[in-house]
Amino acid sequence: MKYVRFKQGNQVGFGVLNGKGSIRVLEGAMFDGPRPTNITVPIADVKLLPPCDASAMIALWNNSKVQIAKLNRETPREVLYFLKPRSCLATHGDEIIYPHGQTERVVMEGELGIVIGRVCKGISAEEARNYIFGYTVVNDVTAQDTVGRDKTFPQYTRGKGFDTFGIFGPAIETGVNPMELTIQSFLNGELCQDYPVTDLAFNPFQIVALLSHNMTLHPGDIIACGTSLGVQPMSCGDTVEIKIAGIGTLTNRVALQ
Repeated sequence: MKYVRFKQGNQVGFGVLNGKGSIRVLEGAMFDGPRPTNITVPIADVKLLPPCDASAMIALWNNSKVQIAKLNRETPREVLYFLKPRSCLATHGDEIIYPHGQTERVVMEGELGIVIGRVCKGISAEEARNYIFGYTVVNDVTAQDTVGRDKTFPQYTRGKGFDTFGIFGPAIETGVNPMELTIQSFLNGELCQDYPVTDLAFNPFQIVALLSHNMTLHPGDIIACGTSLGVQPMSCGDTVEIKIAGIGTLTNRVALQ
């Protein structure tokens, strides 16, 4: 099922897409046995929100086999990651705000996103699927020049944490095998990324397990699995689409701050 969150007037709700251009509203808690209602709302009548209320986004770096080979890097022995703050999170249809005067190179990075469904600490890769609620589409927007501006300290939080730089959605799909998925990224309709999840050096189950030994993962936490070759710089007026067949398409336009 594809779970979404939405705002209608002053009310925030959640539900599942029913394939007829509408949302079947659920009640209760998304990660704790939500109950179906008899209410449906047309998608055209609501504003989609990020599909879960995440506290932050955990994002991996250097997790693509072909990128590691292309750039002559070493395969990491442990997951390398950074945090994107809650304030940067956005979703399908929101504008990507280009922080004018603070960066000169903003790129898109299409990625698979993992959504945690249960409190998770110290688990194995074999156990990880029992703690994953589902999967979503991520655009890990990055101000590349900001990251590398200070030669003594890579600024991943700053360069990847501007408002609207942590985009995910439009839905969370609970019924897919992540190892069969492919991520595609388009800039103004031109394909620039096309890679399978099997390109990841650490697969989704390994990622969740390894992170769970560093920190306690909570329901709603988002993990961006890392990107591959083909990231492209964006300019104001550009349209970016990240597509994962079986999950959905994340579409956003770039605008000035």
